[in-house]
Amino acid sequence: MRPSVTPAEFERTGLSPDAARALARRVNDLLRDRTDRTNPDAQVRLWLEFRGLIEADPILREAFGAQAILYRMAYDGRPGKDGPGPAWIPSPDTIRMSNLGSMMPERRVGSYADLHRWSTEHRAEFWSAMIERLGIVFRTKPEAILEPNADPMHPDWLPGARLNIAESCFRAEPGKTAIVCASEAIPELRHVTYGELHRLAARVANGLSATGMKPGDRVALYLPMSPESVGIYLGVILAGCCVVGIADASAPADFAKRSGIAGAKLVFTVDAYLRDGKEHPVYAKVTAAHGPQAVVLGMDPETPARTTRPKDLGWTDFLDDKGTFDAVPCRPSDPSNILFSSGTTKDPKAIPWTHTTPIKAAADAYLHHDVGPSDVLAWPTSFGWMMGPWLTYGALVNRATMALYVGSTTRRAFGEFVSQAGVTMLGVVPKLVRAWKLEGTMNGLDWGRIRRFSSTAEPSSPEEMLYLMSLAGYKPVIEYCGGTEIGGGYITGTMVQPCAPSAFTTAAMGLDFVILEDGRVSDRGELFLIPPSIGLSNDLLNYDHFEEYFQGVPPGPNGEVLRRHGDQVERLGGGFYRHHGRIDDMINLNGVKTSAEEIRSVIGNDLVADAKPISVDTDGSG
Repeated sequence: MRPSVTPAEFERTGLSPDAARALARRVNDLLRDRTDRTNPDAQVRLWLEFRGLIEADPILREAFGAQAILYRMAYDGRPGKDGPGPAWIPSPDTIRMSNLGSMMPERRVGSYADLHRWSTEHRAEFWSAMIERLGIVFRTKPEAILEPNADPMHPDWLPGARLNIAESCFRAEPGKTAIVCASEAIPELRHVTYGELHRLAARVANGLSATGMKPGDRVALYLPMSPESVGIYLGVILAGCCVVGIADASAPADFAKRSGIAGAKLVFTVDAYLRDGKEHPVYAKVTAAHGPQAVVLGMDPETPARTTRPKDLGWTDFLDDKGTFDAVPCRPSDPSNILFSSGTTKDPKAIPWTHTTPIKAAADAYLHHDVGPSDVLAWPTSFGWMMGPWLTYGALVNRATMALYVGSTTRRAFGEFVSQAGVTMLGVVPKLVRAWKLEGTMNGLDWGRIRRFSSTAEPSSPEEMLYLMSLAGYKPVIEYCGGTEIGGGYITGTMVQPCAPSAFTTAAMGLDFVILEDGRVSDRGELFLIPPSIGLSNDLLNYDHFEEYFQGVPPGPNGEVLRRHGDQVERLGGGFYRHHGRIDDMINLNGVKTSAEEIRSVIGNDLVADAKPISVDTDGSG
């Protein structure tokens, strides 16, 4: 019997009876002569034909439920060895014009797999090539890229070099837009050039010197991401000081703990900001926590903030008039930023980023997200999360534009900002997409400038990522998973490989990993990194680095040193991978392991009202 679809199936998604009948007729016409529907290439061709139907029909373009049926039909019966069905396939031109595509002929390789293999077998050569491509600015060139015979647990990158990584953020023409921004309080777009941002960072660095800060001192940032906070971030680093990133949503006790662990001598904060129509005070949390001396911005940077402690300064009083500053040269291993893990069960890990860590972030943006000077990058985040620095270096080192929005990202106003700002890469967390899908918040917006999405922070679901792709005419989602202690990702996607919703395609360039289950190589289990790589942490402020990442870790299948990361990953067919959450989220009952992600997948089924893990006493053991 030939496969077919009935109009009723499409009506149940919300299409009108007439639209459902017309769509069912067109779909059945495409299915009529298909005899090879489990052939993976034929399935891709069928999906692309369905995509043509979607793009040609204004009603169908707004009917994601019907689109999801078409996707499932295209890949119905797909053999597991072929992996999940791609929803986006790169064209030959896309591959050729990409940053990765430009590297392949240079390395005399014919495929991405060969390029990745070169990056892991010749790590020093790879990072040398990336430092050159990114235009990293040195005051003193390194004697080598990696100290010969380096211990993978304690590698010495760029020995003998002197640099200030903030200088690499100002290589674009001074008149080019560095930041486009808006907020709930001020919805009109504002543009800040590279020259203006550089002058602001210099004024901050001069202000720090005038305030008595010295190279190596730690300075907290406790405010949303805005042009001012980016200027502060880069100014602190230009001055040779170290940023302490603390999320602006943190409670006073969390702020006190993090600033205390890091030893912050000064904090930049904001009086309040507007989100979901409400004012959220931040400076008051600093005073409640008896925090260090504060420099306070107003909700509108042009309006002076009122300070309530004699030692605190207003933003305009702090800023120095001098708009130039000679950056302080630093050793590659000097801390430039201290970031924190979540700390849900114990004190958060304080993880230093050095002056080399941002090279990893910028390289991941360049290679895996294909970022270049024509791009506009938006990623709702803050300097309290690693994606804040990642966005800063990923955009500015690559001479692109950052798009920053202060306010609710679940409201349509944010989607309108994405459109008006001309965003070409939009980063998300899955729960944000879940909210958009539930409410239809972003439906019908013109996101035609978006070339790709990226998703991180938690495991995503295929249907939600398919929905996200549909919002921009089925552009790819680069799944991106890593950590603060990596400086970027360890597993991700590319613009030169097919994109299947919620699936990864590759280890990050310059890195590799193995998946082990009970010490043996497996297609599903705990993932371990194979060091070294620029970006991987060497120190922790408040925990033993060796104990956290290396103690008790078995050697790799070829005797390699492995590094613990703690994620559960599955190798699928077709070269794809899926992330299943943290290993420490797993419930282990008598050796039977169930992950939090598996429980979520059960609860997420529309036919299941609720689900709870229980222990059943079957043998008297409890």
